[in-house]
Amino acid sequence: MLALVNETLSHYSDWSYTTATAIYVLALAFFLIEQAFGAKSRRVAERAQARQLVGAGAPAPDVETTADVPEHRAPRGRAERIGRMGVSLLVLGALLHVAAIVLRGLATHRVPWGNMYEYIMAVTFIAVVTWLWAVRKFPVRHLSGFMLLPVVILMFIGGTALYTVAAPVVPALQSYWLWIHVSAAIVSSGIFMVPGVASIFFLIRSAHDRNPERFARFAPRLPAADMLDRVAYRATVVAFPLFTFGVLCGAVWAESAWGRFWGWDPKETTAFVAWVVYAAYLHSRATAGWRGTRAAVINILGFAVMVFNLFFVNLVTTGLHSYAGVG
Repeated sequence: MLALVNETLSHYSDWSYTTATAIYVLALAFFLIEQAFGAKSRRVAERAQARQLVGAGAPAPDVETTADVPEHRAPRGRAERIGRMGVSLLVLGALLHVAAIVLRGLATHRVPWGNMYEYIMAVTFIAVVTWLWAVRKFPVRHLSGFMLLPVVILMFIGGTALYTVAAPVVPALQSYWLWIHVSAAIVSSGIFMVPGVASIFFLIRSAHDRNPERFARFAPRLPAADMLDRVAYRATVVAFPLFTFGVLCGAVWAESAWGRFWGWDPKETTAFVAWVVYAAYLHSRATAGWRGTRAAVINILGFAVMVFNLFFVNLVTTGLHSYAGVG
């Protein structure tokens, strides 16, 4: 007998989701203000750090080196304070975001990723957590607005066009593989959003470094190309094994449910294409001759395939995964 849905918890989940989205929008505004008005303060911080290093007997560092200075050691201007407020809002939004996921699961008595709405809710949460990690490890906080933009768009689409009333999943998804396979897909997909955005910025910054007239008004505000490359690479290194595990678990689940490990279903095929692209990226990134621009292009291609898999394959094509919209 199917468990009844707890409508109260379901409503709390919806309210948490909506509030988290609103807070992300506010944080997005704060980060864009920092991006727009914080360039001067960052240059002051870089010069101050350079003077400290020279005073200690070190050679004068270039912009690439001073860009690696931890942000908590840099002089704080008004724009930086606004950026830190944005981070606080981002953390608050993430707490409400995870509350929405947990409450959805408690309301339905199952894992809270049984449809497209829930899947997008979980993927965007992982993307936010991954970006918070990147902000902690690298001085990229002023880029948070550009990272939050696709998150906010996805959450708006998920909460409107793709919203689904809390309910038990269809019988085909009532399996422990829903925990394993789909959770691996969620975590890897959320992490892949970060290197996708970082690789786009890498192309912009590297194009400006080669020709200062290209993207002259925007590119100087970006971190060094080498740093953006490291962010993209490290995030991809974490996400790729999880994605591989998810694909393999999907094949095992397919054999259990449909009697075959692989059937070239549209979603299976697209997931395999994405796996090949990201494998090519890691290979090219580890090969000296393919570092830089060409590796970034491959990473962006992989991100594009993941987005195509999320929307077009789930919502437009017909296949064995159409009833679920996930996994």
